[in-house]
Amino acid sequence: MALDVPSHQQAQALVETLGNTVWFYKVGLELFLSGDVFSFVEWLTDRRKKIFVDLKLFDVPTTVARAIRQLQGRNITFATVHGNDSMIRAATEASRDVGIVAVTALTSLDRGDLDDLGFQCNIGDLVCSRARRAIEHGCVGVVASGQEVSLIRQHIDQHFLVVVPGIRPVKNVDDQKRTVTVNKAFRDGADYIVVGRPIRDAQNPAMAAEILQSQISEALEY
Repeated sequence: MALDVPSHQQAQALVETLGNTVWFYKVGLELFLSGDVFSFVEWLTDRRKKIFVDLKLFDVPTTVARAIRQLQGRNITFATVHGNDSMIRAATEASRDVGIVAVTALTSLDRGDLDDLGFQCNIGDLVCSRARRAIEHGCVGVVASGQEVSLIRQHIDQHFLVVVPGIRPVKNVDDQKRTVTVNKAFRDGADYIVVGRPIRDAQNPAMAAEILQSQISEALEY
């Protein structure tokens, strides 16, 4: 569950509302910059929650390594890096107990956006190339759109984690462009999914989370 809210108070209220329906939480940029985030991480830890820090680090390799060291020893399961080979390698070499996950291509980007950024290759080729290099440089997994999961599983013959954001139960109308359903994500080979707005913005977030849990169970039993 993505805790994309502007304050720790709102995040804590949402976690308490969800109770035992969610055990793994993503802390992204908005919440991370809202104050003493490590106190909030300890609060989650006290409730036996798992934590995914999604900062998409992109900086000088030495700076990336120093940032990753700040996350050590805090019960953080995964952290994201969104950089080139040297940044990814710096992150994995600096980490003792945090699994480094490399972002392949943001799910908010479509073909036109990638053209604007200067990537002339096919999106699937770009994602597979980045996934392959991430694993070579020590990442435990990658973040990728559900639309590319099957390609990754077909072309990279190695066991690693694939985290899929941009999960939408219905036709999407927000800024996430390459979205998929829960069913498609897991049937194509996802290990984890990241769900934010469909739970956060629901009239009954706990019920929305329970429905998604049921969909996950159905997909895994298929």
